[in-house]
Amino acid sequence: MAATITTTPMGESLDALRLMAWLSQGYPVGAYAYSHGLEWAAETGDVRDEPSLTAWLADVCVHGALRNDLILAAHAHRVAGSDSPDAIVAINDLALALAPSRELHLETSQQGRSFLDATLGAWPCETFSILAEQLPGPVAYPVAVGAAAGAHGMPLPPLLAAYGLAFVQNLVSAALRAAPVGQAAGTRVIAALTPRIVRLAEDAGDADLDAIGSATFRLDLGSFRHETQYSRIFRS
Repeated sequence: MAATITTTPMGESLDALRLMAWLSQGYPVGAYAYSHGLEWAAETGDVRDEPSLTAWLADVCVHGALRNDLILAAHAHRVAGSDSPDAIVAINDLALALAPSRELHLETSQQGRSFLDATLGAWPCETFSILAEQLPGPVAYPVAVGAAAGAHGMPLPPLLAAYGLAFVQNLVSAALRAAPVGQAAGTRVIAALTPRIVRLAEDAGDADLDAIGSATFRLDLGSFRHETQYSRIFRS
């Protein structure tokens, strides 16, 4: 069942508010519990100040998880607007398989499952319910978000841009707790990375699944080492 796209000013406002709610740090997905390897990077001194945090996050965005997440969310969004809801299974399987460590797999699957369940409860939608029936187990977070937005007929470009911004904001929030970086510096980091997020969102909207790939080897190895890190406050 294809989703109906809203085009009225009221519909656009509702879409914007939904995005703000879904991607807020207050949405019940437990995003605050994950640092995506940043806690380990702070422990080793890779992230120690504003410039190093900016560089680290830029690599995560362009060469790591964010670019892949945006591509996956775009494909989940398209499936939600099609007549083949079962196609979401292959996209979700790929998204889960891309997680290079146990902690990063937990990060995406726990948030995805929580997002799907919370959104079904608060924003019921027939199309989304049909998609959810195809995903009874672990769900990758970008797949859940993309599917929800597509099922509700929300346009893709603002979804991808908002997802990218929320991703960076959550990691900056983690940096404020794990690294010697203050709120003013964190705000500057977000501002510096925003144009990069816009470009990534634009590119990801048209990318096929063959474009997925990453090259953040130190982060991936760090995610394994974080599992046995002596002092830690995050789950990844």
